[in-house]
Amino acid sequence: MDLSVESGRVDVWAEHPRLTRFTCPKCDQVLPVYDHTEERTFRHLDSCAFLTYLHARPPRVECPTHGVLQVALPWAEPMSRFTVLFERLAIDVLKECDVEGARKLLRLSWDETWHLMDQAVKRGLAAKPHVVPAKVGVDEKSAGRGQSYITVVSNLDTDTVEYLADERRQASLDGFFEKFSTEERKGIAAVAMDMWDPYINSTRQHLEDANDKIVFDRYHLMKYMTGAVDTVRKQENRALLASDNKTLAGTKYLWLYSKENLPERHQDRFATLRGADLKTARAWAIKESPRHFWSYKRRGWAEKHWYFWATHSRLQPVIDAAHTLKRHEAGLMSYFTNRVSNAGAEGPNSRIQAIRVSARGYRNREHFKTAIWFHLGGLQLYPAIP
Repeated sequence: MDLSVESGRVDVWAEHPRLTRFTCPKCDQVLPVYDHTEERTFRHLDSCAFLTYLHARPPRVECPTHGVLQVALPWAEPMSRFTVLFERLAIDVLKECDVEGARKLLRLSWDETWHLMDQAVKRGLAAKPHVVPAKVGVDEKSAGRGQSYITVVSNLDTDTVEYLADERRQASLDGFFEKFSTEERKGIAAVAMDMWDPYINSTRQHLEDANDKIVFDRYHLMKYMTGAVDTVRKQENRALLASDNKTLAGTKYLWLYSKENLPERHQDRFATLRGADLKTARAWAIKESPRHFWSYKRRGWAEKHWYFWATHSRLQPVIDAAHTLKRHEAGLMSYFTNRVSNAGAEGPNSRIQAIRVSARGYRNREHFKTAIWFHLGGLQLYPAIP
């Protein structure tokens, strides 16, 4: 052992007694030492705040069946430059903060820290049980600037990410379904998603009775209606400003709130706007009506809900949104059979956004996916203690 107070470092060299015999790492046959590799250095847990490194020349054995192989080390996994105990500590730290914060706490380089996270994810994915989730949530997440997305498939029962793929094409979701056999896919009871045709087509291609299993979630239904309200507001605001009427000026975000979420400081002003003879107020009232859709107990009541009102509103953006929802009626009505929503997928998605924000964006998409798997995959990340 060598202790350097000046550099704050402890170095330890490990050797084995002469004539020690080791087992073949593949078949466990006990064999004499064939030779030793070059000296390797492993980062270990700090000793009283001193960086600690373990040095060794790992022995190799010559197996009659498998040839010359390096023996398994009792303190580190194959090809690792960190001891198992240090890797387990690093995983704990990475769970609690972003990569930059972990790097500083662990006193590692950025590349070393990412390597530890990447190896943990690979270990977890290799050990992940092959299980078909019964209730699946499908959504996309922005992976960078512009139209760069990843497809996220979640298990709605466990609230974990089950699959990640680049882009949001049909092929992106095909890869998830193709992980399972035709017989295994029969175990999928419901797929919650938005009204994105590539995802719909992929599900229909791979699942029997897909139309009964596809469930369109409330978040995206309301997104269509909220978009229609905003379009009506823009059109009406332009018309009012032409006659020097600023009634709708600066009201964009008021119309995006649901009734119960409107901040108290805006309630008086919004009540005045709703009472005015405004097309936007009428569009907002129609938008609020579908929010009761999921409270119905019977399918028949839901089918008669608001479609007539919307299509006879004489507000073209609202009419267009209503027709869009009507075309996807089967996926909306299947909620009353499956009673699932994509809220389970939105939970991981909000956490994915938090991961992205904490790293101030990811220029490398694979790093972004690794971080998602690490934090949301429900994986067994830790190396086994020998």
